Amino acid sequence: MLFDKLRQIEERSHEIARRLSDPSIFSQQAEYARLRKEHADSQEIVERFGEYRDVLRKLSEAQHILAEGGDRELAELAQAEIDELSGRQTTLEADLKRLLLPRDPNDDKNVFVEIRAGAGGDEAALFAADLARMYTKYAERQRWKVEVMDSSVTGVGGLKDVIFFIQGRGAWSRLKFERGVHRVQRVPVTESAGRIHTSTVTVAVLPEAEDVDVQVAEKDIRVDVYRSSGPGGQGVNTTDSAVRITHVPTGLVVTCQDERSQIKNRAKAMRVLKARLLERAQEEQQAAIAADRRSQVGTGERSERIRTYNFAQNRVTDHRIGLTLHRLPEVLEGDIDELIEALAAAEQAERLQKVAS
Repeated sequence: MLFDKLRQIEERSHEIARRLSDPSIFSQQAEYARLRKEHADSQEIVERFGEYRDVLRKLSEAQHILAEGGDRELAELAQAEIDELSGRQTTLEADLKRLLLPRDPNDDKNVFVEIRAGAGGDEAALFAADLARMYTKYAERQRWKVEVMDSSVTGVGGLKDVIFFIQGRGAWSRLKFERGVHRVQRVPVTESAGRIHTSTVTVAVLPEAEDVDVQVAEKDIRVDVYRSSGPGGQGVNTTDSAVRITHVPTGLVVTCQDERSQIKNRAKAMRVLKARLLERAQEEQQAAIAADRRSQVGTGERSERIRTYNFAQNRVTDHRIGLTLHRLPEVLEGDIDELIEALAAAEQAERLQKVAS
């Protein structure tokens, strides 16, 4: 089953390569871009599949030598090779199963990161500023562009909230794991008695929304024509040139009677209809994004947390995977790859388990 699927991908990759080498494809820019992306996405799978077949071939040859018996020293060498190749086979099979998992369609998108102070007053706002700096530092390490869209600064130098845009390949694939409530435990600078306080900050990560294309199917519209009314000059109301278009699925109605030509009036009415449908689709898209944000951050209470930053113990603990790192200063300087890679591995293992079951 795995082998058949890999062979299909390899054949498709070769077919795309042939199409990309055809000079006529350059006149079809959209198709050329789509094929190039598909070809690039399949290259790692094709390369690993080539390694996998090579390992299987060498393994078969070594097993054949061992089965023949004969020279003892040759048999020992064959067995050693079998042991090594078997391990390589297992590793490659795991890699190929991982590569065959469906990709998150947002993985390569840019993101908006929203950080808001939660429970804890000024201390929460100060930690919101710390997290904003941490993600900015991380983006710099990845050579991503960061643009602050909006921010609200508190009197003590913290951030009530901040929204910034991070532009870079793979931004969503890395930062999507940061969504949720981040809890900090430390002695605030305003605490004279030296008591540790617990505060929270919410982090939402939203993929950049693409422009919504509006397609209007002929079956979804009803077109009525009638005579124009009102002033308009000689002949304007002597023919059925006015047009009323009803978009049946939404109930939107657009009329146009400015032109003497029914064709021109219909064209104008369709442009207005598409503009209104685009506006509606974008509003729905924004509502979905807002709902996604609310689901990410919850209420911001102390009991809702994905990660704890404990300054007294110099530790960062991610509660989703039970990972603790005792290097808090480095993490706050943007060194969060170890956390992100562990979360990505855990997500991958969960998806593989679902596929297997």
